[in-house]
Order: sequence, then C-alpha cells, then structure tokens
Amino acid sequence: MFSIRGAAATAILCFALPAIACAESADAWRYQGTIYVYAPSISGKTTFPESAGGSSASIDGEDMLNALEFAFMGAIEARRGSWGALTDFVYLNLGADAAGSRDLALDGEPLPVGAAADLDYDLQGWSWTLAGEYGVIDGARTLDLIAGARVLDIESRLAWAITGDVGSVPVLDREGDRRTTLQNVDAILGCKGRIGFGDDQSWFVPYYLDVGTGESDLTWQAMAGLGYSLEWGDVLVAWRYLDYEMAAGTPIKELTFNGPVVAVSFRW
Repeated sequence: MFSIRGAAATAILCFALPAIACAESADAWRYQGTIYVYAPSISGKTTFPESAGGSSASIDGEDMLNALEFAFMGAIEARRGSWGALTDFVYLNLGADAAGSRDLALDGEPLPVGAAADLDYDLQGWSWTLAGEYGVIDGARTLDLIAGARVLDIESRLAWAITGDVGSVPVLDREGDRRTTLQNVDAILGCKGRIGFGDDQSWFVPYYLDVGTGESDLTWQAMAGLGYSLEWGDVLVAWRYLDYEMAAGTPIKELTFNGPVVAVSFRW
C-alpha cells in the first residue's frame, strides 16, 4: 500500500538521480517548466459522517462546484536523451452555494417531497503526479510513454439548512455543518506528446493521457489543445479532464475535475 510519505520519498529520489547522473555523464539535461491557469468545474458524490445523534449526509450534484476561489497549477520536466522525469502539481480551493437544492440526502434517503436545502459546499485539496518517461517518437511529432504515481489529498465541507415541508425531518438534521477528508495514492501508466503542423511546425496539438489504480478503483486524466512554439518556450490553450472512482467505504465516492487550461512553458 502506498503512503503520502512514501510518495514524497520517491519524489526526492527521482529528482536527486538526474543530478547524480549528470555528474557522471557529459550529456546535457534539458528542462521545461510550465505555469497553468486552470478553471475547472467539479462534480461528484460525497458522504459526510454522522455527528452528535444526527444522520449522515451526502450530496450528488452535477457540476455542484463551479466557483473558483483560488488555484495553482504547475509542472516541471527534466530530460536527457530519451529518458526523463516529470512532476505536475495542482492546488484547488473551490466553493458553491445552492438555494432550494434537492441534491442533499440524509442517511442515503432523499429529502421528503416539499422540502429543499440551502447548501454551502467547499472543497480544498491538491493533486500531485510524479512519473518517469521514455520517448519513442521524436521530432515535430512526439510520443512519450510515462509511468509513475498520483497523490490526491482532499478536504470538503458541507453546511445546509432544510426549508419547506420539514415536518418529517428530525430536528437535529434540519441544519448541519460537516467535514470529511480523503488521501490516496494510485499508480499510473500513460502517454503524452505533441503533433506539429504548419510551414515551420510552430503550431502543435499537445496531448496527454494516463490511467491508474491503487487506493482508488480507477483514475484517469486526459488533456488536448492547441499550442504555439517560440524560441524560449510554448504557449497553449487546452481542456483538461481528471476523473476518480473511489474504493468502497471512502467518503468521496466520485470526483471529476473538468475545465479549460491556459499555459506558458519555459525551456532551458
């Protein structure tokens, strides 16, 4: 079983090895750093535990979270010849309010007819991908195979107030404020690259795909877009989709990040 500390130790080792290898070889390492602006919507199902005699609560809303409060997303890639390593980090702080919603369930049961809930839902957390890569196609069109791990650390909070016909709702459940957390690590396999086009191949289509499992039942991520290459780096716009199907018994059952990306990459 993976652990957060184990993933951190692996990260330190992966980024120490290139420095050692560089000292032993005349081949130069190439680096690329990327800064993203990411504006995803989030959908999924989260269950919050019972507290002080009240019922458990869950929400299952399509694109429930769509208000981006803060996000940071960055990536670094190091490469020598066909071999390399990459890391990608995303931090999100999102929240949404919903008035008169029926997405709330208590002890797995929907709200009674005539009742609705005012919801205040927040999600904070980060996703960290660390992988090695091997280039199988190089040039204007590239293809790299990747293998590594992705860590997910999420905390969510739900506050609610039920309105309308509340007669059949227990008094302790008519208002609530709950929190839950999730940490897991999954092994991933995938590919990434670009397809150049145009007279000088300056335009390109970037793509990325991975799939994995471990503490999640299944996770997969995909990205595709359009970019332009300059002497110092690249600029691109893309769409990024990250999906989790969690293992049974976890508070967050499903989680999907889905939205546009604007990025600038620097090479040195």
